[in-house]
Amino acid sequence: MEDHALVREGTVQLLEKHPDIKVVGEAETAERALLLFERLGPDVALVDVNLPGMSGLTLAREAMLRYPRVSILILTAYDDYAYLDEALDIGVAGYLLKTASARELADAVRAAAGGVLVLARELSRRVTARPQPGAGAAAAALTPRQADVLSLLAQGYSNKGIAARLQLGLRTVESHVSTIIAKLGVTSRTEAALWAINHHVTGSSDGEGRGRN
Repeated sequence: MEDHALVREGTVQLLEKHPDIKVVGEAETAERALLLFERLGPDVALVDVNLPGMSGLTLAREAMLRYPRVSILILTAYDDYAYLDEALDIGVAGYLLKTASARELADAVRAAAGGVLVLARELSRRVTARPQPGAGAAAAALTPRQADVLSLLAQGYSNKGIAARLQLGLRTVESHVSTIIAKLGVTSRTEAALWAINHHVTGSSDGEGRGRN
């Protein structure tokens, strides 16, 4: 979803060069995008942060609530950590910059369709280069929903089990797990679970009455 027609057309042309990727629609506003989600049911949606009216991140949050099977891949010129953190907290499938190559874009679409979190290499390098927070700061960096997911990880739940327990889509859970791993500075879901046990960090683990992802 991109408000500049030239950028939309160029992106479509790049993706249509790959026989395993089919572009089913495009939109210049978030409102039209939601209509296309309803009508076309895409597997992956490319969304810019800056859209007229409803922002791309607001669109991502709304789309994940209404159409959880759609993986949202942010494609933007903004490398601001505030946008990145908000996007990851929402549970998007990835955050890619418009400086990406055509191959990186196609690979990101495939990864998002497969439930794998995608981060722009520039952002990924900067995230891993930052000093890792202490236990208190790391716990505070988790959203309430991420704390719920981490608690269930520590109890041995699989991603499917967490999705069922918290009434979330599987891809949303996978995205949350990837974000938790990044925020805690660990390298796997097992290490994240051990971190939670060692630091006594738990969420409510109760999906009832929770309206956010």
